[in-house]
Amino acid sequence: MALKHVGRVKANKRKCIVAYRTVPGEPENCLVVPTENLDAADHDALIKLVESDAGQQEEEFATAMARTRLPDGRIMLAGFHTTGKMTKLATSEIEMTPDRNTSIMLDELNKLIAEQKGVAVEDLAMKSQAETIATAGEVPTATTETAPTTATTDGVMSDEDLAASYRSQADRLFKEAKALREQAEELVPTKKKSVKESA
Repeated sequence: MALKHVGRVKANKRKCIVAYRTVPGEPENCLVVPTENLDAADHDALIKLVESDAGQQEEEFATAMARTRLPDGRIMLAGFHTTGKMTKLATSEIEMTPDRNTSIMLDELNKLIAEQKGVAVEDLAMKSQAETIATAGEVPTATTETAPTTATTDGVMSDEDLAASYRSQADRLFKEAKALREQAEELVPTKKKSVKESA
């Protein structure tokens, strides 16, 4: 059975689940969840969701993650965002592997999807992440300032550069996670409380 959202890092063949095929303003990047970094319970919950009808029906897997709880009760998408389980990588570094006999580079897949929809690759993200964040009332504007830390992909990054990159990614992902959590609450509130606007 072919499965969407399943891939591996080209360089080391480590398995990952692609949460967002593109990043707003950075169509050459994606957000993935490396499966080996997860504990057993979270790993099982993630794989179960990928293999489910709900996971397979979503164009962007993060949409299903935003509606699913981890065994400890956290929303999967927000939980993985806030604990650093999601990583930004170039789409040219990810091989999508829907089954054992098939593989296609994510950047090529994005081009095919964009062509089928009659849009540019940049527009794929606008219909997923950016709108999700916008509908939650929080549009990140300053996050692109952190982009230069990931520019040196052809050379070896120092520990300091890598740490700075991880911190900037964490800051950006935290804002996205907060917005997605708010949207999830709007869809299915965890507690029956009226939503109060914070100043």
